[in-house]
Amino acid sequence: MKPTTTDKDGHLRLQDQVCFSLYSASRMVTKAHGLLLKELGVTYPQYLALLMLWEQDGILVSEIAAALEIDAGTATPLMQRLEKLGLVERVRCDQDERRVRVYLTALGKASYDKALSVPDGLGEAMGLDPENARRLVAEMQMIKAQITKWLDPEQT
Repeated sequence: MKPTTTDKDGHLRLQDQVCFSLYSASRMVTKAHGLLLKELGVTYPQYLALLMLWEQDGILVSEIAAALEIDAGTATPLMQRLEKLGLVERVRCDQDERRVRVYLTALGKASYDKALSVPDGLGEAMGLDPENARRLVAEMQMIKAQITKWLDPEQT
């Protein structure tokens, strides 16, 4: 049987869809990050958690989860793996044992210097200079905010 085209006017061509472009680009960015993070010996989600800790050490697992937009059930194993790598230490809070603070170890702090090359490496892989990278980040944040507002207009 010969292939046929239902979308004769081209309204739903895959390559023209914003959602597919974002999805496809995201997959490639994640792949590039994987290569750049090999020297650090961490995965992309682990790198994101380290970014949080380099920004503010000693924060709660729940705060990391909220910032990374993941649930606590995902954040806890992520922190456990970072701890096994010797990059962080998890400490239960005295006041509430259910709460766990995460602190960078000396190795975790030292990995910051290696990580400094990651954003520039990704920018090079993407063909973006720092100014265009900032503009792209701002546009992605705007898109996210708009979709968030669209999904739940009563939250605004």
